[in-house]
Amino acid sequence: MQLDENKMKRENQANIKPIVLTVLRILVGWHFLYEGIIKLAAPDWSSYSYLMESKWLFSGFFHWIIAHPTALAVADFLNVWGLILIGTGLFLGIFTRVSSISGVLLLFLYYVANPPFVHSNAIAEGHYFIINKDMIEAGILIVLASIRKDYLWSIDRLLKIFIQKRKEKKFPESDNHEILETGVNSRRELIKNLAVVPVFGGVFFGMAKKIGWLSFEEEGLKKPDAITSASMMTRKDFDITELKGKVSTGKIRNVEISRIIPGGNLVAGFAHARDLIYVSTWIKNYFTDEKVIETLWMYEACGINTTIMRTDEQTMRILKEYWKRGGKIRWLAQTYPKDDDLSNIQIAIDNGAIGAFVMGNIADKIVYNNQLEFLAKPIEFIKSQGLIAGTAAHSIKVPQRCIEYGIEPDFFMKTMHHDQYWSAHPKENRNEYVVNASSSLDHNQQHDNIWCVDSEDTAAFFKTCKIPWIAYKILAAGAIKPDDGFKYAFENGADFLCVGMFDFQIIDNANIAHNILNSDLNRERKWFG
Repeated sequence: MQLDENKMKRENQANIKPIVLTVLRILVGWHFLYEGIIKLAAPDWSSYSYLMESKWLFSGFFHWIIAHPTALAVADFLNVWGLILIGTGLFLGIFTRVSSISGVLLLFLYYVANPPFVHSNAIAEGHYFIINKDMIEAGILIVLASIRKDYLWSIDRLLKIFIQKRKEKKFPESDNHEILETGVNSRRELIKNLAVVPVFGGVFFGMAKKIGWLSFEEEGLKKPDAITSASMMTRKDFDITELKGKVSTGKIRNVEISRIIPGGNLVAGFAHARDLIYVSTWIKNYFTDEKVIETLWMYEACGINTTIMRTDEQTMRILKEYWKRGGKIRWLAQTYPKDDDLSNIQIAIDNGAIGAFVMGNIADKIVYNNQLEFLAKPIEFIKSQGLIAGTAAHSIKVPQRCIEYGIEPDFFMKTMHHDQYWSAHPKENRNEYVVNASSSLDHNQQHDNIWCVDSEDTAAFFKTCKIPWIAYKILAAGAIKPDDGFKYAFENGADFLCVGMFDFQIIDNANIAHNILNSDLNRERKWFG
């Protein structure tokens, strides 16, 4: 009697195991299927944001994908339909082993792209230092992949029974008796293995119709979630599919540089803001190190290959981290030589800058004080180290005096914007050397509100100058719209534009540059660079 009870217990336990494993398979399949269909139903979904956050293995490859719209479209397609097919296979029990192995590979990619032990803005609930939900689900799928087809209730099991039954009929004397006792003609066996099919139909059509709760889930997709792979929408302010064409390039000496060069305000935390005292503080809080790196990736995705930044500790730290993750944008360094002290330039040379230039304020003062030798020395030193060398300026006197003095930089940087905006003070009160003018509370006087008081003279000078010209301050610190400022600078002879921009402005600015450079510009000066 005791033996019969033990036997019954063992039989009950044997029956429970397939039930538990089948339920696990259905739950994981539901998750995959749900993630795939919800992404398919959301028109703005993309894996861009998730891949942008990658900071570990293969981050360079993931960032290469987002920099190429076609590759990103393929990745999105494979992601969505991979989830749907794997989820369908697991949910119904069709090709369970293939679905399980494919699911493990997909989860592995999710894990590598954003592991829980690497800081990321995509990290969310469910990340536990080394273990996260991706790894837990992958473990379940590995178990499912290692189980025999006839051990789980599934369509696979029915097919195996059917095939074995046909073999038995064809070879009645065969010793192949692995068929389950219930057989294919057992209605109970059929019901068990097909039980989830009606549920699958209800789930699929319910989700496809986007009834009620689906709109709620779409809102959830907007939140970062590294657990379920890119359960993030493409940022509304950065949709790479809206890019009309990558920013074109030119050359300064032997260095290829994008026509648009972002300024370093995002790192420096400084912005010309007229009398708005909070702007620089806001920028410093907005542009964390991670935000700067993310913005650099956005530049790169749009074809921008060079950025201007200062030579300070923060710049070094951020650029090294960005390059370590596979970033390709080059650094054109703003430097601050003082008399014979060129140590600041040496920092740029030692830390991978492709070029360096003397800061505009410094160059203005050197020329104003008629000390041109202190401008010649840093430019010659930069060139001697194999970097492209230049000088910035607010006053047109700087490039003019350089030519007169025999200084031959590889490029000039000169402010260039018109004065057709409200806060520009009257011409009669403008100081040619902007940096030497004091700020006044009088609206008609100088007060951080104009940076090019000689735009017509600047355009006239560069008509005959064959040295490449990078125009900066082209938007007058946000007073001029980009389509106006870009066109004005390019038409008046600028070869490259240095422009500060937030991450949410990059696509628009790239498209504006693309449209202008591919239109009939009213430009008299040849392109140099």
